[in-house]
Amino acid sequence: MYRFLLSRQWVILTLLGLVLIPIMIKLGFWQLHRHEHKVAQNALIAGNLAARPVPVTELTAPGHTVPHDDMWRRVTATGTYDAAHEVVVRQRTAADEQSIGYYVLTPLRLAGGKDVLVNRGWISAGNDLTKFPYVPPTPKGEVTVTGRLMADETTAASGIKNTKGLPARQVMLINSKQMAGRLAQPVLGGYIEQTGPNPPGGKPELVPEPDHDSIGPHMAYAVQWWLFAAGVPVGWVILVRRERRDRAEAAAKEAEAAAEPAETEGAEEAGEPVARTAATVD
Repeated sequence: MYRFLLSRQWVILTLLGLVLIPIMIKLGFWQLHRHEHKVAQNALIAGNLAARPVPVTELTAPGHTVPHDDMWRRVTATGTYDAAHEVVVRQRTAADEQSIGYYVLTPLRLAGGKDVLVNRGWISAGNDLTKFPYVPPTPKGEVTVTGRLMADETTAASGIKNTKGLPARQVMLINSKQMAGRLAQPVLGGYIEQTGPNPPGGKPELVPEPDHDSIGPHMAYAVQWWLFAAGVPVGWVILVRRERRDRAEAAAKEAEAAAEPAETEGAEEAGEPVARTAATVD
């Protein structure tokens, strides 16, 4: 009855289903883990943004790698800007996530001779990318900056290629170790993403707060993959039953067709009249 399952076609189909089921289950758990990571990330960002601001020197030091748990922490820093070593960071998007321009990165000289990098915000790229763009004047004198503590950017973490041979005072990554080579002072690890004070005229545009409300479609994708995994054996059973039914119907028709000539021969042998088709001549 089910001997057709041993055919090459059905063996391949069955093996394919057995392979797909664990793959789909694994993909579902992968999406679940991405969902859990996103939820935890949102909770971390929300908690750090709500925390009381602390001096930046309490969380980082020269050569220090900012741990993930300290990212987005609200910090303060007081000092004077070193406008002579100000650079712009290429290929950065504005708050509209469409306009391409630069981040303005300026060292802030702290008491004691240490520097901390401050991302003062976004400016338009302008028409000539080979020249240093117009940057709104850097505040003079002692200033107190508030902002979010961020980890140094790397190619591995950001996917941004650290292109060499750029125009003067232009960089691809915000990295304290690389900037330390340009400065004569020790530089605190990581950098500050400025949130205050607001610059005159809103230029540079301050970097907006990171999204920490959206959780994405990962949970829906996880359920989808698991439904696919459950659907494979269900679909296999449906196909098997359909194949069995089709084969049974085909066998019944063959048996019926084979029985008709036998019945005719039996009637002739018994001398019973058999209806035949006669040709009519006009």
